[in-house]
Amino acid sequence: MKNGIGFAGVGDAIDDFMLIKEATKGVASNGKPFLTLILRDATGEIEAKLWDAKKEDEALFVPEQIVKISGEVNQFRGRSQLKIMAVRPAQPTDDVYISDFVEKAPVEKSVLADKLTEAIFEMKNPALQRMVRAFIKKYQEDLLTYPAATKNHHEYVSGLAHHIVSMLAIAKELHILYPELNKDLLYSGIILHDLGKLKELSGVVTTTYTTEGKLLGHIPMMVEEIGLMAKELQIEGEEVVILQHLVLSHHGKAEWGSPKPPMVREAEILHLIDLMDAKMNMLNRALDKVKPGEFTERMFAMDNRAFYKPLFEEN
Repeated sequence: MKNGIGFAGVGDAIDDFMLIKEATKGVASNGKPFLTLILRDATGEIEAKLWDAKKEDEALFVPEQIVKISGEVNQFRGRSQLKIMAVRPAQPTDDVYISDFVEKAPVEKSVLADKLTEAIFEMKNPALQRMVRAFIKKYQEDLLTYPAATKNHHEYVSGLAHHIVSMLAIAKELHILYPELNKDLLYSGIILHDLGKLKELSGVVTTTYTTEGKLLGHIPMMVEEIGLMAKELQIEGEEVVILQHLVLSHHGKAEWGSPKPPMVREAEILHLIDLMDAKMNMLNRALDKVKPGEFTERMFAMDNRAFYKPLFEEN
């Protein structure tokens, strides 16, 4: 098996440096305080409990702090949990850096940028192409760096661009099968559907939600931005409203966060492509961390199901 916390199994001993992603205070049933730490390296993350936490521990063990930690991987309620034996903050002499512990997309940023450019060049509708090109120019650096989420899918450096480019590849194949689809509209919706996350999320390392993100969300923010960009570029017409609808409806249902359900063919396809790519990203990364004949951990975002990795390989 590969090295890293993402590939550690129950019973494995851990003695390594890790990055604190989250630190939450709690009080045990005996009245003593403890810290719940979400620890990560470049392969994944794991929850750990620091029992009998003191005030100085609360000040020391905070998000974005690198720690040297020793412990053992246990299982609690179907999920791996690290039992801490010893922990200390990293020292300058340890020669470790935050970038060492951040997972990155499996595709280089330059390749992702080229794929986005290729998609724009394929577009024929001038209004849609101009708007998409303007947004790419406005947000290019953050777009190529930000994750697509705080957890579950594409939650790594360049995850947003990786998600978009993967969706574009699916859309290209679907357009061959269903040539009736408006490829320009579908491509535009895919590229812009999650761009509001550049304001909804705080950044790359220990990603959290911004105040805007908590109060408004990426969907309403992006719908507003499309309207503002259209005015700035002096673009009028149905394309603007329908593109806004694609962004507004891409989560599919109200209970999944969509203010409107898809009511345009390309909006329905965008939702399905988004769902497929997110689920495949979660499944592939989870299955990569287990051996054939084993189940993954239960995955909350997949209806709390555990998935089996078959013993036979594809020829």
